[in-house]
Amino acid sequence: MDYNTSKQYLLSKPEAQESEPFGVDIPVFKVCNKVFAILGVNEGTAQLNLKCDPNEALALRDIFDAVIPGYHMNKKHWNTVILNGSIPASEIERMIDHSYGLVVKGLKKLQREGLELRFGKDALYKQ
Repeated sequence: MDYNTSKQYLLSKPEAQESEPFGVDIPVFKVCNKVFAILGVNEGTAQLNLKCDPNEALALRDIFDAVIPGYHMNKKHWNTVILNGSIPASEIERMIDHSYGLVVKGLKKLQREGLELRFGKDALYKQ
């Protein structure tokens, strides 16, 4: 998965919005004003910061060399995924889905239930 493909997938999530609070070329993806992904480029290679369950974060780092502790993020809850082609696209999509779902689950009850009613739980919590 490359930069453009990952950006398209991130924006396909229900009510996902893109902004650039950290500057040009560092898009931040949010749902209900909560960050679920940050996309960037480091030395010509795209990378993606994604929220993750702490135990799964450690497991993914053990399984994939291209998954490292979250750059400039809480390393317990965030991973940086280097988009160098070594991780199957389906696995990166699963990681994005997981990040998005964690953020939605952490929303205020009214926001979360509103999303669930509009889009259905299956669309929000893909695992």
